[in-house]
Amino acid sequence: MLLSLSVLHAQNGNEPMKVTDLLRVKTLGTLSLNKDGSKALFTVLSTEPDGESKLDFKNSTQIWLANTDGSAEPKQLTGKENASQAVFSPDGKQIAFVRAVEGRSQIFILPLDGGEAIQLTRHKYGAGSPRWSPDGKKILFSASIPLKDLLKDTVLNPGKEVPRWPMEKPGLDNKQFLNNNAKADPDGSITEVRSYLTGNENDRKAKVFTKLNFLDETDVNPDMSFNHFFIQEIKADAKPVPVTRGFYRFNYAEFTPDGNQLVLAGDIDSTEHPDRSLEGQIYLVNTDGSKLRKLLGEPGKNYNSPRISPSGKWLAFQYSNTSFVSIATLAIMPLNGGTPVDMPFDRSKGNITWGQDDQYIYFSAQSNGGQPVYRAAVSGKKVEQLTDYNSGIGGFDIAGNKIAYIQTSINSPFELYAADAMAKQPRKLTQFNSNWIATKKLSIPEKHSFKNEKGMEIEYWVMKPTDYEPGKKYPLLLEIHGGPSAMWGPGESSMWHEYQYFCSKGYGVVYCNPRGSGGYGLDFLRGNINDWGAGPTSDVLTALDKAVAEGWAVTSKLMVTGGSYAGYLVAWIIAHDQRFAAACSQRGVYDLATFFGEGNAWRLVPNYFGGYPWEAAAKATIERESPIHYVEKIHTPYIIFHGDNDRRTGFVQSEMLYKSLKALGRPVEYVRHPNATHEITRSGNNRQRIDQMLRTWEFFERWIHPTK
Repeated sequence: MLLSLSVLHAQNGNEPMKVTDLLRVKTLGTLSLNKDGSKALFTVLSTEPDGESKLDFKNSTQIWLANTDGSAEPKQLTGKENASQAVFSPDGKQIAFVRAVEGRSQIFILPLDGGEAIQLTRHKYGAGSPRWSPDGKKILFSASIPLKDLLKDTVLNPGKEVPRWPMEKPGLDNKQFLNNNAKADPDGSITEVRSYLTGNENDRKAKVFTKLNFLDETDVNPDMSFNHFFIQEIKADAKPVPVTRGFYRFNYAEFTPDGNQLVLAGDIDSTEHPDRSLEGQIYLVNTDGSKLRKLLGEPGKNYNSPRISPSGKWLAFQYSNTSFVSIATLAIMPLNGGTPVDMPFDRSKGNITWGQDDQYIYFSAQSNGGQPVYRAAVSGKKVEQLTDYNSGIGGFDIAGNKIAYIQTSINSPFELYAADAMAKQPRKLTQFNSNWIATKKLSIPEKHSFKNEKGMEIEYWVMKPTDYEPGKKYPLLLEIHGGPSAMWGPGESSMWHEYQYFCSKGYGVVYCNPRGSGGYGLDFLRGNINDWGAGPTSDVLTALDKAVAEGWAVTSKLMVTGGSYAGYLVAWIIAHDQRFAAACSQRGVYDLATFFGEGNAWRLVPNYFGGYPWEAAAKATIERESPIHYVEKIHTPYIIFHGDNDRRTGFVQSEMLYKSLKALGRPVEYVRHPNATHEITRSGNNRQRIDQMLRTWEFFERWIHPTK
């Protein structure tokens, strides 16, 4: 229970939260400390006017520097063009960062004692994720290489090899498919016709698909690309030298402390097409690319997130099976080989970081409504929680005996803090959001819990209207999270503004973490297997019932909203429950069989429902769990949102639901946002983000205040 918070339902200033305050929130990210922990590099994303328009705003990301002892005001290091991915050199005198040049990311070097940033890389494939060599003389970076370029690249593929795994071009082997050098002629031989057809594909006159994963976030995409790593000396006219090669994707690399080798993560063992292979391995390789040696890997397992201890003795990593509905295990092993030792902790872990003396591994993990920082002792395997459940840690770094972290709290999203290595005596280093938020009247969430029919403890939070007065009655909005494995709580940064906005409009807000949410362990995470609808509905409606039982909500003015999986659950709920005055779904999934075909998150279907839509055992479950099959029962006034370029869930989902309801003559409105992706409410066009929030509020007002 948040006992210290539940005594007050509102605090701070007297100004209400406005929808346009969304534009005032500054987002901190990509935190990095210098070697002794005295300075912190971080990025700040802010909004600024887009041209002369008073309505349109663009995002700008810049790099800042702060002293962790708080002895000086934070300093902005970059301006104008966006800059990101900043890291200190080993001696702390320079930084490397990434900036776009002619449409491609490139790495720049900026001295901290004054002077302009100097462009280091001019790589034809671009450059990102910079890492300094331990001696500070080289930069390791990654680049994504398209297949068509990799086939003819004389450095990366001097032997003009083709993949050893099948390209899955029906009726053709890889060499027939990829090594056709015949002259293009539509009236020529079969090989000349194939060359002509390939030319049409290259000129985008046709898109031909042989991939399983042909959907990206915004479009259908037949192309393949491969992430590789390069090392470049930090001197004028130096050329990047490839470390990795081949038709494989490497997703992580870092230097060993002596600078002679790299630890790599990727998948190069499979004879399957990369879209079909879900395994991952961890390797050790010399910095010139020689003597590649597999450290970890086996069928059916994904080994990832390798991190080398400061001494170079230990390797920390995570591994899991290849199911989406699982929690990875943190483990360590000697870098030179040995038996792995698990570090048990039943939460999904991220940002794995070693302490300075090899004794502790630090990580963050969503847990019980917060995202604390933890540390696991190498000796004894004990896990300690360092920060609380009432906030969210968006990123952190450890250096010397200091930790710096980006925290979202109830009073302010995104501020930078520094503390000792136990996160004690925290010092607030920035005021990017705190100052303007101090003028706002905020609603403070009150934490509660109950046990559902399966004995699971369900945590939920209630936020009263910011102008709440005892004895008065108010509308109440049920907010539902997506995923379905997401988790909400007081430290949830993506919903911070929306919650406060609706509370400022006189609404109460209730949200919970139903079965299937992350942050409560593996059994809880898997609690919605074959049960996306009825079970989670019971949990969120019980949270609503308990909020209503407090006595201040108007039962005729209940509303419900949610996005992605929560868009699904809203549709399910209003097809089975008629209590709501109005409902809103955003970018949701409504027909699981169709979602399998049009969404790039299609693997959720076999992972959650045990098979594919054509398999008899799974088909019945998929139909039972699809809201579209209950569309005739929907009578609640309903507004549905989707982005034109949302390929994660697929916009046909919302078209089907809207058209069905419209044919039935139900009160429904459908909103499509041009060019918007699945990320519209988090990182989308700012005008569209405001539009979606305002349209939701305006639609609700029609039904709870019909005389307005």
